[in-house]
Amino acid sequence: MKRLKAFLSVRVVVCLLVIAIFAGCSLLSAPWIRSATMNNVVNIGDSIFALSGMIHTDLTALAGKSFRNYCVSGAYLNGTSLITSNSVSVQYATAKSDNSNIKTIIMDGGGNEVLIPANFFDPYDCKSSTLSSSCKAVIDDVYVDAVNLLNQMGNDGVKNIIWQGYYHVKNGLFATTSLNPAVDYGDTKLAQAIANATAVSNNRVFIDPRPYIVNSDILIDGVHPTDSGSQKLANLIWPVMQPLL
Repeated sequence: MKRLKAFLSVRVVVCLLVIAIFAGCSLLSAPWIRSATMNNVVNIGDSIFALSGMIHTDLTALAGKSFRNYCVSGAYLNGTSLITSNSVSVQYATAKSDNSNIKTIIMDGGGNEVLIPANFFDPYDCKSSTLSSSCKAVIDDVYVDAVNLLNQMGNDGVKNIIWQGYYHVKNGLFATTSLNPAVDYGDTKLAQAIANATAVSNNRVFIDPRPYIVNSDILIDGVHPTDSGSQKLANLIWPVMQPLL
């Protein structure tokens, strides 16, 4: 019994430590930009964009003009995560409230629905070489949320949506390569969401970064891009973004 209590105590301490680390990361989001040279271009998403802000910075340098940014580390695509209530859907609503004239959106989302629970005892069994039905169900729900958000954007008059998918993670503080089957399934479902949104026939592009990002482009946490990774991601987005400006 003593061993069980000691084991549970260790698990609680580990859990609290992970929460503290994730919460700290949520505070390490690049500042929002709510007014810019190009107010009709908006960036929303999770910590791949938000943690360092370098993708946004690199795109701003390429464009020679600024655009709005509402990305938040720890964000779910829809709903409140353990880290933040500022989901990607909430970010979009905030951007629309600030200035509803939105022509182009650059975004990501849906990865934290897998990543955050996987760091808390993996209740959906997403760390598996053979993807579990419970993990697929979580990602299938993300697909529904993605289609709903895309349809809303279309109905609101957004003309262009550039959705950046996820690259393979590496072994690190927040990730393990056993999550990569979930990454693959998730990118497949996100690409399908981009293709299947039906509200408006606007311009929607899914960018798949998996062939381009290597381990040296990822921080020691196993998830977030280094400066070189951010530059690669910006360079993937820019050829799609440039003609839309």
